[in-house]
Amino acid sequence: MAIEVGDKAPDFELKDNHGATVKLSDFRGAKNVVLLFYPFAFTGVCTGELCELRDNLPRFADRDTQLLAVSNDSIHTLRVFGEQEGLEYPLLSDFWPHGEVSRAYGVFAEDKGCAVRGTFVIDKEGVVRWTVVNALPDARDLEEYVTALDAL
Repeated sequence: MAIEVGDKAPDFELKDNHGATVKLSDFRGAKNVVLLFYPFAFTGVCTGELCELRDNLPRFADRDTQLLAVSNDSIHTLRVFGEQEGLEYPLLSDFWPHGEVSRAYGVFAEDKGCAVRGTFVIDKEGVVRWTVVNALPDARDLEEYVTALDAL
């Protein structure tokens, strides 16, 4: 079951595409967070979504928001993917223990071995204020979570 609006966002500690440790709680009191889970690097829909985010990074910065993208790929895969696509926000690896954070947020598809497209808008106090979970083939609408940020 996915985390719901009003729930405290489960804290986590994951490595990013450069091997640095990122903790959700490090943003508490400082920035809102858009946490998005995606199935796999280098796939068509995922690449399109993450590049759209790249092209709209100022919209998040203007809203005092940190973007964090999580997949079940290894940090090595994410490093190459991030460099190839010019992604300048953290790509977090939920590779091992495989899918632990994705499971905590209720977005891990056991039958596929990857996260589905779950998006969580988390406020500065660490509370989930908006969420949507899309099926694997269904791209998210960037405007929906920008609108959710504007409501904070």
